[in-house]
Amino acid sequence: MTESIPNPTRESTVTLREITEDTLGSILNLKVTDAQTVFVDSNAESIAEAYFSEHAWFRAIYADETPVGFLMIHDEPDATDGAEYYLWRFMIDESYQRMGFGRQAMLLLIEHVKARPNATELILSYVPEEGSPKEFYEGLEFEHTGEEDDGELVMKLDL
Repeated sequence: MTESIPNPTRESTVTLREITEDTLGSILNLKVTDAQTVFVDSNAESIAEAYFSEHAWFRAIYADETPVGFLMIHDEPDATDGAEYYLWRFMIDESYQRMGFGRQAMLLLIEHVKARPNATELILSYVPEEGSPKEFYEGLEFEHTGEEDDGELVMKLDL
């Protein structure tokens, strides 16, 4: 008899984990709502991009033993213009949104970036449309830079 994994709750422990051959399928099955697809590419596309980028650092987001999301950063501590840490992708599956997992995952990511060489800021951008994650990022103390990148508004968090 197979032991079933209980559904995560708001009290679940959030962790960032490497994606393995055994876990890849469950990560690829995670989806945002239809309305949110304008804000983030699929995990399949993100993982494919990561494998062709020397500066991608990506992880699955777990709540206890359940995969609930995905994140990826551009991690380049030795960039010629200074270290670059950029939130490239971030998503929480539609079934697990509004449970605090995204916030916990971002706090873990911020701690990870703070420990990286020469890290002074974490940058991100978002599509400025209704339903955007603007307020979520502002709640984590990201501030607008006044810059725009390919139609997306840029925010940063000073570390």
